[in-house]
Amino acid sequence: MPIEAESPEQFGYERIRFNLAESSVSDVLLRELAVDLGGLILRYGDHLGTPALRAAIAADGPGLGPDDVIVTPGAAAALFIVATSIVEPGDHVVVARPNYATNVETPRAIGADISYLDLTYEEGWQVDPARIAALMTPRTRLVSLTSPHNPTGSVMSEAALRDVIALLEGSGARLLLDETYREMTFGEPLPVAASLSPLAISVSGLSKTYGLPGIRIGWLVTRDGELRDRFLAAKEQILITNSVVDEAIALEALRRRPTWLPAIRGRIDAALATTRRWMATDPTFEWIEPAGGVVGFPRIRPAVDVDVDRFYEILLEEYGTVVGPGHWFEQSRRHFRLGYGWPQPAELEAGLAGLSWAAREAIR
Repeated sequence: MPIEAESPEQFGYERIRFNLAESSVSDVLLRELAVDLGGLILRYGDHLGTPALRAAIAADGPGLGPDDVIVTPGAAAALFIVATSIVEPGDHVVVARPNYATNVETPRAIGADISYLDLTYEEGWQVDPARIAALMTPRTRLVSLTSPHNPTGSVMSEAALRDVIALLEGSGARLLLDETYREMTFGEPLPVAASLSPLAISVSGLSKTYGLPGIRIGWLVTRDGELRDRFLAAKEQILITNSVVDEAIALEALRRRPTWLPAIRGRIDAALATTRRWMATDPTFEWIEPAGGVVGFPRIRPAVDVDVDRFYEILLEEYGTVVGPGHWFEQSRRHFRLGYGWPQPAELEAGLAGLSWAAREAIR
């Protein structure tokens, strides 16, 4: 997938000065957690995940318990498990687009019949439950959505979420809601979808909000016991259990949530304010301002005649700046994912300036 082959970690961080392609907050140093691993027994762990870790995750949703949670190696593994456990070749799936690549590529690889809920700039990247209803068929087995949305930063309303769940009642379909950025919502976060209905499956993790992609901890949540057992069987076939080291670090991170999250939100707010000021003064770009997460999906204004390929070339070669071009998400390259939460403040400002200069040099 282009998003993987062209990612900064594959391209080489040492070749980039200003990384505006990342979709998380800044990475955390292990010493910041001060976790003592010396007494940890390096055995097979609980196949569902450490009970204390599952309890900490479940505590975020009213009515959820530890047995509703399966801990996975990152949210990406949870998304893969959900799709491969529910969808068979020829089943119908509704998937929001643009989207994180795994949410699109896994059903496609299975051989599902996919209908895309194409979100648009003109509609503020918002999910319309009526459009989902129009796409569904008697063969629909999964509706896959993301909120806050990657790459746009849009957020569903609670009313829309409840309307989508109501659509699925009696249909034989499930809702997969990728909630990876839920704790980064700028207003009141949505309820954990799985807490609203047994038809809803929630997926999240520690990589994006907590800056811990290196420990590979995510999870899926479902109140449907039979479905949970199917997911657990899939996990056991793939990897048996998670790393007990990763789970110990994850538990310590969640214990620090009351103090960490306000500090993280403060950094995000400052970075968004910087990006908002730049966007307001630059004549080349426009965006729907994100309502959550640490990414937005600006575009080159339709009236601006830019050599897009030249723009990206200049941006990297002359200004050492990378963003996530639109083709990562099967969108026009006039769009790009702008990650404003990962760079340090001075790096963000320099990268934004590079975007402006590169665009001016690429105008025809």
